[in-house]
Amino acid sequence: MAGHSKFSNIKHKKEKNDARKGKIFTKLGREIAVAVKEGGPDPENNNRLRDVVAKCKANNMPNDSIERSIKKASGADAAANYESITYEGYGPAGVAVIVRALTDNKNRTASNVRNAFTKGGGSLGVTGCVSFQFEEKGEIIVDKEAYEGSADDLMMIALDAGAEDFNEETDSFEIYTEPDIFSAVRLALEDADIPMISAEVAMIPHTRVRLNAEDEKAMNKMLDLLEDDDDVQEVFHNQED
Repeated sequence: MAGHSKFSNIKHKKEKNDARKGKIFTKLGREIAVAVKEGGPDPENNNRLRDVVAKCKANNMPNDSIERSIKKASGADAAANYESITYEGYGPAGVAVIVRALTDNKNRTASNVRNAFTKGGGSLGVTGCVSFQFEEKGEIIVDKEAYEGSADDLMMIALDAGAEDFNEETDSFEIYTEPDIFSAVRLALEDADIPMISAEVAMIPHTRVRLNAEDEKAMNKMLDLLEDDDDVQEVFHNQED
């Protein structure tokens, strides 16, 4: 997985997210609702909720908004039940795309996702059509400018906590874990006050596809349509950044 830095892509995505905080917070609220339903409202006893709370903080969601979402999800008037659905398909030039959604209306979500693929010059596929091109991994990105320690110290903290891979890139450090050990590694870094710009379980592509300018424009249109959909939580693809 070495040789490919996600830092600039994450920074760009965060800048876009800053311009539409309300929509991002809505998506994060759904993740909180699902996590609370699965494991209860206490982050100390609910690893998934703890990871979602960390994700909320990384996206600058205010603490009172996080607490309000947890309280709402655990109350008698909890929000609608959300179902997790994964879609797979192809973007321009055969780029592999995986979309993860949380929805209370599968028909609406399927229609919106299909529309985004079509308008972006792609096509929605069947389950399994592209997932074999990815591997699920815990992925943690540390901003070099925000981190004051040495690369060796960071690597040892990560590896001692169970990480399986550590890459140093131009602007960042990339840490990879098996999905079931991700929470433990992220918590170890948090306890060591390591500033994480991103921490999530992601689908990491085995190879990447470089697009020409026209296909890249179409791909960006597809991604914008997907990310603007409240039901869509995550989008993974193998386009070369």
